[in-house]
Amino acid sequence: MDNSNIHIIAEAGTNHNGNLDKAKELVDIACNAKADSVKFQIIYPWGLYLPGDYEYGHYDIKKVIQIREDGMLKDEEYDELAAYCKEKEIAFTASVFDERGLDLLLKFDPPYVKMASCDLNNIRFLKQVAERGKRMIISTGMSTMQDVEKSLNELAKINFDDIVLLHCVSVYPAFLEKANVGFIKTLKEKFGFPVGYSDHTGNSIAAAMALANGAEWFEKHFTADRTQEGFDHAYAMEEEGMTQYVKDLRDAEKAMIIPDQKISDAERYTRKRARRSLYAAKDLTAGTVISDEDVLIVRPEGIMDADQIDLLIGSKLNTDMKQYQAFSPDFI
Repeated sequence: MDNSNIHIIAEAGTNHNGNLDKAKELVDIACNAKADSVKFQIIYPWGLYLPGDYEYGHYDIKKVIQIREDGMLKDEEYDELAAYCKEKEIAFTASVFDERGLDLLLKFDPPYVKMASCDLNNIRFLKQVAERGKRMIISTGMSTMQDVEKSLNELAKINFDDIVLLHCVSVYPAFLEKANVGFIKTLKEKFGFPVGYSDHTGNSIAAAMALANGAEWFEKHFTADRTQEGFDHAYAMEEEGMTQYVKDLRDAEKAMIIPDQKISDAERYTRKRARRSLYAAKDLTAGTVISDEDVLIVRPEGIMDADQIDLLIGSKLNTDMKQYQAFSPDFI
């Protein structure tokens, strides 16, 4: 957005549940929220999961694959979706998980390619993406510092450095006490790349703290309806929450702007009425040696500031003064 140095990714993922109209609705929500880009996930489940019959965490793998299959858009539907994003003037992109998805995404000239945390150690695929020359945003969930360093070293070998690192806690939802946003500063200092935050918490608090720790990129899951079936709906933000999230981050960014001068014109106005200065506590005559009893240290701002009291005490007045008249250096 104009006058902003942060980029907010509205993460639609597969929350369209395989329906193009719902995908367009998600684009509308992202636009209304004033996000900078809307990101989907191009997933072909047959190359992502090991076939078979087994428990996948607390899921049955067959159920997982079925949900993924039901949640797919057809390749040709992405043409219409990307065109809709262009019409709505919001950048379109996606997370990709294999070369087929990468080829499809690059048809639309996205501003970046997103790599999910699960692929941080998929170095062969990272290199394939890097060779296509697009900025790569890499999430670092489930990874040690050594994991991150190894992958970045491999990308450096092919002279690829157009990278953004997203701090991520791969827990859904992530609780604030586990957000670890201070690690963002560590990532930035260690590797020198732009950094961001893939946020799975329930509000904007951690994101605002991430901003204070140097994050410039923010990714947030959203949905049209949290009650829908699917992996990401339950912890995603609905439209009102997503809109507030973006607003909170924009406002937090404004709060961090360093002005040209410490005191703004608005604050100078407040200072005029709120700063203490030195005033005569009573009528005083020329020749009076000023004592504490002769001076009021009160608002509003006058001529001599409160910190000049020691210049005044013990000095001799060279003029008469009325009660409540402001002291001046010219009077002593």
